[in-house]
Amino acid sequence: MNSSSNASAPATPSLSEQKTHKAICLKHVPGKLGQVYYPLQTISVPTPSPPPASLKPPLLFRPTHIALNHRDLFLRQALYPSPSSTTPLFSDCICIPYVPSTPSSPPSSTSTNPTSINTPQKRYLFNPTRGWRSSPSGPESPSTFGILGGTSTLALGAGSQILAIPQGSDDNDDDADQEVIECPPHLSDAEGAALSLCGVTAWRALVTKAAVKRGDKILVTGIGGGVALMVASLAGKMGVEVWVTSGDAAKIERARKEVDGVRGGVSYREEKWERKLRGMVGGDLDAIIDGAGGDIGKRATTLLRHGGVIVSYGMTTGPVLSLPMAAVLKNIEVKGSTMGSRREWREMVEFVGREKVRPVVEVVKRGSWDDLSGLEELFEMMKKGSQFGKLVWEIIDEREDKRQVAKGSKL
Repeated sequence: MNSSSNASAPATPSLSEQKTHKAICLKHVPGKLGQVYYPLQTISVPTPSPPPASLKPPLLFRPTHIALNHRDLFLRQALYPSPSSTTPLFSDCICIPYVPSTPSSPPSSTSTNPTSINTPQKRYLFNPTRGWRSSPSGPESPSTFGILGGTSTLALGAGSQILAIPQGSDDNDDDADQEVIECPPHLSDAEGAALSLCGVTAWRALVTKAAVKRGDKILVTGIGGGVALMVASLAGKMGVEVWVTSGDAAKIERARKEVDGVRGGVSYREEKWERKLRGMVGGDLDAIIDGAGGDIGKRATTLLRHGGVIVSYGMTTGPVLSLPMAAVLKNIEVKGSTMGSRREWREMVEFVGREKVRPVVEVVKRGSWDDLSGLEELFEMMKKGSQFGKLVWEIIDEREDKRQVAKGSKL
């Protein structure tokens, strides 16, 4: 692809001079649920224009890296509710400020508001959900709760050349600046992009639901996925002893070597693997953080102490988690956990910054809004389930300064 810096090429207008910008959306085609695979398409959408003087301007950003989640794949397979062909795809990204050509006021460095956010060089993360402020029980208004990207429920998604966060959300004029937070400085761009959705899901399961404390022993099932790795990474920094399962021995070994706190693990393909794991642990576990479902309730009776807890954040083996009477007699609790509140998201990001936690990023691919080939490669990797960690797409935008791929990333 020719670079826009070529002296002989005609000048390309900056984003602030354009009436439209690009976004990545699904293209609906006929097909059955789970069998269809919606193509990706780049469409043009209106660029935000300055609002009337009586309204506060939206917070404007430009994504530089976007991280994939299994939710994005499920949307392409029509396995997720309300897929949209007009809402930009993706929930996770890292952004830099997009400063309009006529800013309303000089930048301020004293507070997080529209002007101080529009300060060059800073990197920001988004809260990947809306409609859930702080309740530990769940969204305050379940009917308005939603996750960013790709659905008709919310019009905002990370896969857009310009992201506009309206001033005022949940009927509160002061809430918009709480939906973004500065990226912890120790994270690379790719790591920052990979953090929010898997991070808040892991944090809620581990902290709010399992209520782990230093010295506890836990099992994290399905190590290799983004949430499972994030649970293990957070738990290790909390002084928790972590054990894992996987169907791939190499992933268990990588987790043991690369993630603080992981002591070891077993293959869930082995018959009665829970007995082997109990022998390795040398006693009871306090909690199981599970994303598989299936027969984990039965296995838990061997692994958990009396009063132990199973926290389920997903059920990849099927939409049922069975619980035998033996688990009831041991007072084992089962707690469902879905994403997290804005408060939990901000607490997670602050902990990551303080304890220098790093999301595991497996691969970064480059591309542009007009070249989605690298992005498609990442989706193929996700379909195969071979990755260990997050998959990230770096956006090379010819009309803006190019950014470097995260150090250590595979291309």
